[in-house]
Amino acid sequence: MTAARIVRSGVLASALLLWATAAGAQALEVHGFFDIGAEKFTAADSFNAIFGSSVGVVFGGGAGVVLPQNIFIDARASRFKKDGHRVFVNNGDVFDLGITDTVTITPFEISAGYRFGRTRDTVRPYAGGGISWYKYEETGQFATSTEATQNTFRGFHLLGGAEFRVSKWLGVAGEAAWATVPNALGQEATSVGAAFNETDLGGATFRAKVIIGR
Repeated sequence: MTAARIVRSGVLASALLLWATAAGAQALEVHGFFDIGAEKFTAADSFNAIFGSSVGVVFGGGAGVVLPQNIFIDARASRFKKDGHRVFVNNGDVFDLGITDTVTITPFEISAGYRFGRTRDTVRPYAGGGISWYKYEETGQFATSTEATQNTFRGFHLLGGAEFRVSKWLGVAGEAAWATVPNALGQEATSVGAAFNETDLGGATFRAKVIIGR
């Protein structure tokens, strides 16, 4: 997906939020949030080979609205960045080439779902899902700017969690999410993903959130 399409997606998310504001101005709940979590990548063997672990730390944040019918719409961006090493895989054996490899993954997600309970409840479970775009960047130690890998892939996700209201305008939440981003890895015959027959860039994430607003 091109940068122009990502921008259009952001405009669409903003339009949805504005529509939501117009639809329920009196009872609308508006919030912003930031989060930190750990993601277990689906392509476990590939990430293990490059980073020594298939789990990574992910930071994110965003904003959203909750309509009077308890339906929420959120827009969220996050980032994973880690240094590893380029490797060569032969019959499942991994050989470290000693070349630093930096991978940056920047997902942008639009989610919709349902919040259970009432506004005045202290604990409010929720569940939802949506569409996501993953920007994947990979740069080697000796790679030039033209040799760096940069692509964007589309995926889908599901999420669920529970929010605890600390005060009227502050809450914390625990959230679990699962994402699938098919046909993102292993497109080149010499890639690590191809060697392990792994193509999905998604994974399972557990994160803690701080919510500002209602």
